[in-house]
Amino acid sequence: MQPFRIEIPQAALDDLYDRLDRTRWPTELPGVGWERGVPIAYLRTLVDYWRTGYDWRAVEARINRFPQYTTDIDGANVHFLHVRSPEPQALPLILTHGWPGSVAEFLDVLDPLADPRAHGGDPATAFHLVVPSLPGYGFSGPTPEPGWDVVRVAEAWAELMSRLGYDRYLAQGGDLGSMVSIILGEMDPEHVAGVHVNLLLAMPTGDDPDELTGLSDADRDRIALLSRFRADLSGYMKVHSTRPQTLAYALTDSPVGQLAWMAEKFHEWTDTAGVSRDMVLTNVMIYWLTATAGPSAQIYYESAPFLPIADAPPTARAASALPLGVAVFPKDVLLPVRRFAERDFKNIVHWSEFDRGGHFPALEQPDMFVADLREFARTVRR
Repeated sequence: MQPFRIEIPQAALDDLYDRLDRTRWPTELPGVGWERGVPIAYLRTLVDYWRTGYDWRAVEARINRFPQYTTDIDGANVHFLHVRSPEPQALPLILTHGWPGSVAEFLDVLDPLADPRAHGGDPATAFHLVVPSLPGYGFSGPTPEPGWDVVRVAEAWAELMSRLGYDRYLAQGGDLGSMVSIILGEMDPEHVAGVHVNLLLAMPTGDDPDELTGLSDADRDRIALLSRFRADLSGYMKVHSTRPQTLAYALTDSPVGQLAWMAEKFHEWTDTAGVSRDMVLTNVMIYWLTATAGPSAQIYYESAPFLPIADAPPTARAASALPLGVAVFPKDVLLPVRRFAERDFKNIVHWSEFDRGGHFPALEQPDMFVADLREFARTVRR
């Protein structure tokens, strides 16, 4: 394992600023708002702030405050933050992001999770934290060969935690990270003490006409949201899972194109009051500066059978008896119906419903995220 620091050359930032200054803007139909994609007025404002107000060096310094390393696992470079708690009884925890996230989405929760005593919390709830960049993402860089699906990532995480000497640990994830975490728990139950997710695919099969009987209006709304996702909100996923290389040319050459592709998701999937434009830009910058917008899409191609646009949902994998915790944030793009979650996942021991927050709870509602993880961990620590 090699120590790592983020040190972006100034020439890379100068190149970005030059590209932003020379943006070739498209036309836009009048009065369509967000209906057909990101509005020009919104994006121009965000690009202007990116060019004149956003401070990458401050973000770089903030991330570098935490110990980082890289290591080779199964031929791929893996970058990760490793934050050891000062509490000797701390429980190891691996946090896994998805797309269009990064390790940066966890920055607000690292200190309170690792050192609750310093943040007014119970030291008995402390964690040793491992926060990897998915293979193909950010400072992990592109994967060297095909085949890096969510199962192979889970295998890599098991190896990473073994190398770090963690014999018993928790796994947490959202977006693709939820799939990785659940699979990790299934394949390594001797070492994974429990899994906590903030996204769970649990919906009707369509095989039983009675399975919708007695559902609340709220649950029916969640089923309707899945239908809307498949019909209207999953265009990015269909492109990622079928033509990731074609997309890569546009996103790698145009920072504004990459920003639009990702900022749209922060707008659609979040409780936007909880997401700062700095955090949106930080996630975009990590992809841009490492040229991994294209490589990051490859995992969708590799993992197509696991995705919510697949014909058969992946929840049938969940046969593990490992404790599972579920946190539901109302502004997420997909929301599970508890009846179907408990049908597919027999191991749910913790279920939380929140009144705000969305797809990236660690950055949208860090206090809620931390509290829920601590509460779930209590079921495992007993």
